[in-house]
Amino acid sequence: MATTTPTGVRGGHARHGDGPAPDGGTPMTHRQIMEALSGLLLGMFVAILSSTIVSNALPEIISDLGGGQSAYTWVVTASLLAMTATTPLWGKLADLFSKKLLVQISLIIYVLGSVVAGLSQNAGMLIACRVVQGIGVGGLSALAQIVMAAMISPRERGRYSGYLGATFAVATVGGPLLGGVITDTDWLGWRWCFYVGVPFAVIALIVLQKTLRLPVAGVPHAAGQGREVKVDWSGAFLISAAVSLLLVWVTFAGDKYDWLSWQTYAMVGGSVALGALFLLVESRASDPIIPLRLFRNRTITLASLASLFVGVAMFAGTVFFSQYFQLARDKSPTMSGVMTIPMIGGLFLSSTVSGQIITKTGRWKAWLVSGGVLVTAGLGLLGTIRYDTAYWQIALFMAVLGLGLGMMMQNLVLCTQNQVASSDLGAASSVVTFFRSLGGAIGVSALGAVMANRVTHYVKDGLAELGPQGAAAGHGGTAGGSIPDLDALPGPIRTVMETAYGHGVADVFLYSAPFALVAFLVTLFVKEVALKSDATEESAAPKALAEAPAPDRT
Repeated sequence: MATTTPTGVRGGHARHGDGPAPDGGTPMTHRQIMEALSGLLLGMFVAILSSTIVSNALPEIISDLGGGQSAYTWVVTASLLAMTATTPLWGKLADLFSKKLLVQISLIIYVLGSVVAGLSQNAGMLIACRVVQGIGVGGLSALAQIVMAAMISPRERGRYSGYLGATFAVATVGGPLLGGVITDTDWLGWRWCFYVGVPFAVIALIVLQKTLRLPVAGVPHAAGQGREVKVDWSGAFLISAAVSLLLVWVTFAGDKYDWLSWQTYAMVGGSVALGALFLLVESRASDPIIPLRLFRNRTITLASLASLFVGVAMFAGTVFFSQYFQLARDKSPTMSGVMTIPMIGGLFLSSTVSGQIITKTGRWKAWLVSGGVLVTAGLGLLGTIRYDTAYWQIALFMAVLGLGLGMMMQNLVLCTQNQVASSDLGAASSVVTFFRSLGGAIGVSALGAVMANRVTHYVKDGLAELGPQGAAAGHGGTAGGSIPDLDALPGPIRTVMETAYGHGVADVFLYSAPFALVAFLVTLFVKEVALKSDATEESAAPKALAEAPAPDRT
């Protein structure tokens, strides 16, 4: 029987300490929870704002730094790669160390990466800084869900997950708008897109220090004795290497080398080998970075798989819209941000409303299934757009996509957290976030390569139709891999480029739709378990998962 003050736990805090976590204590009031979450939500806002603020500025940034479509894609992919690779590590550390300290560290890492990114002199330096940013945002993404789970019962968590989704939506729409204004302001310039988040981050750190009070997360034995903290660094390295190698292959295949080539066989084979070695190491590790026993639970396995495919749809929608509006419709960075509001509005609305209703009813599966239908439909409809499609149609299609994403993103994490013991909250939450980020990283890399190929194809066809004038433009390099300056092109050539980018981005959305369809089909097989109403029930119900030989209870 556990004692109230286990020895050997880092920080000397009891598992049932004086902090606001609901473990065995008096449930927190709504006001107490919101005070505790205020700094966390502000930190999330800063991270997402700093991430999305560059989206509408990227065409100008890459053009200024002398990069092409490959560099454009990698500026996005580098951050996603670092976020994906480090998310499981952050989740595991949250099960072992102070969650509050980890949130602050991840925020500081992100700010440092942002400041140095603003000093970038070439595309390579910017990509390296984006890796640092990704490490920080990986921590904030995983820890936000984990801290929330440590304080709030699953039944009430739907309501607060809605606030998290709303924060995500506001920052996602505010980032591109602010970035567009900064980029369009001559006396500021795009470098301020990276600097502007620093004051907000400092405020977030101060608020976190004053409002977020959680006990240090020790992991005591069942007998009440603590154990020495041990981080699975081998597992963290192997999963990072496997994911990185796979993304490098996806990014350059079809450009630097053929899809079927010795480079493909070497990279894919190496990634598979590293993945197999990771599974072997995890099966033997005392504190695995991703506990494989979690996947004995059908809900966790299916939620992770659905998150993988949802990630493709989510990041495709946010990354490629800026190229569409700026390069296919010749809008300014500011207007590019304004024109994506329908998608973010849909996400804001559905995440907030679904969270409130889930808290009242305790039922969540209908939202997942409905979200899968809407995401698939939204991407399919967006696959029909061209450079001259009426904006009201595009706005409607974006709103459908946003509504679907809002229903799926937070609820996939919620149904996973409902299945595990409190000692596994960090690992389980980060697993779902990891697969979503992995899907996004692979999707952006692959779809970026596809778009570059399709745009080149459409440009060549368009130039050929122009006859001698088109041939001269093609000889001058207009059809190359660099991001074009539309204002410097003559009228007919400019129309060809706008048409090519409009059709190319539509192809990206069309190719994303089957992934969303798979996510929808996966959610159909998720077994709904009503959300638990208190923390005691939460920690007692999934005991089977904490023991290796336990059967699947779903």
